[in-house]
Amino acid sequence: MIAKLPSITLLAALATVATAQTTPKATTTTPHHTTTAAKTATTPPNIPKVVGLPKPLYTLKYIDTKIGTGAPAAERKYYTVHYTGWLTNGTKFDSSFDHPGGEPITFPYGARRVILGWDTGFQGMHVGGKRRLFVPYQLAYGEAGRPPVIPAKADLIFDVELVSMSDTPPQPKTPPAPAAQPKPADTPSQPTTTAPSKPATDTPPAQPTTPPAQPTSPPAQPTTPPASSNNPPHPETL
Repeated sequence: MIAKLPSITLLAALATVATAQTTPKATTTTPHHTTTAAKTATTPPNIPKVVGLPKPLYTLKYIDTKIGTGAPAAERKYYTVHYTGWLTNGTKFDSSFDHPGGEPITFPYGARRVILGWDTGFQGMHVGGKRRLFVPYQLAYGEAGRPPVIPAKADLIFDVELVSMSDTPPQPKTPPAPAAQPKPADTPSQPTTTAPSKPATDTPPAQPTTPPAQPTSPPAQPTTPPASSNNPPHPETL
């Protein structure tokens, strides 16, 4: 026989059950201890474990401003590049367009002939592409810089264009041919002049062999000295 409860008693029982289900239970908080594995960088098992996560020291950043349609940039090639470089305060310090003739430069990629930011900054580009490079000083001219143009610890900004790429350095341009010189036949002939002939030797005048005769008797002495007269030259004085 099933006993029937009054409806009021049934509602009271249902309310008690609902209250018991909604009342939060007391919880205990267990202190969480961070394990070493959570802060350990992933390393091969034969390398000793260290605590901590790797942090970036410096980063080369870039923005592709034009996607090239030529061949992709490759290692061990010669790159011909147009560029303009600025300091982070906006000062332009160099540009290939300001060089004589506005010619681009060529360098072997990855051969340490340029700053490290350039030796890695063209990866992923295509010939004809343009890119803006944000180069930290560690990948540029270092702590010392290149005074007075590049200050110490100077981060740099470059706009670069990969003009071409080749296996060998490009040949230098042939200088323009000099202007044509007139031929000898076109040059009017100059009259020839003959220097006057000179005597073989300059013959001195003949010397007298004997001195002039001396008078046998001296002339009478005048009471007053006569005016001085020119004496004949001595032969040895000639």
